[in-house]
Amino acid sequence: MRVTRRRAETRARLLEAAFRVFAAKGYGQARIDDVCAEAGYTRGAFYSNFGTLDELFFALYDERAALIAAQVADALSAEETVPIEPSIHAVIARTAATLLLDRDWLLVKTDFLLHAARRPEVAARLAEHRTQLRTAIETRLRGVQGLLALPPGMADVPAAAHAVVAAYDGVTVQLLLDGDMAAARAWLTQLLTALLVR
Repeated sequence: MRVTRRRAETRARLLEAAFRVFAAKGYGQARIDDVCAEAGYTRGAFYSNFGTLDELFFALYDERAALIAAQVADALSAEETVPIEPSIHAVIARTAATLLLDRDWLLVKTDFLLHAARRPEVAARLAEHRTQLRTAIETRLRGVQGLLALPPGMADVPAAAHAVVAAYDGVTVQLLLDGDMAAARAWLTQLLTALLVR
């Protein structure tokens, strides 16, 4: 089906409104009417773009997950503006800055994780996104593999990618509790440095 510009704009506004509503209320408390009111549309506009609130949530998560994967891939790129060996410290600093987006997104993502944990079909889709993210990280880690010194028990790049995601998950929990973005970035940088640097 051909998507008109107006329809695309309506969909985009509904997604933006949903993000704000989910961040403020939580997925379990949000209703279709809340999203419509926030976007300035009727329920008809909602149903012409999404069948259910779950479907909208998936579209929002797909959009954000793709953006994060692209940002992480860019941050972990071994290519520099000058033709010299990349600094692993610079790669880690870029990664820490990229992964810790904003607190509202972390609230939405965490809420979605809880939603998925109770529904196997949703959990499977979430697992696909996490696999894509780890794959992007693995690809970039291979570009700087010669600079890495992985500890025992983490003998390969896939294990290192898992460790990066685990470090991020742990730091985001702390960020949600204390709201200190600068401290969270610094802590993630320290964790990744301890895991990956010689």
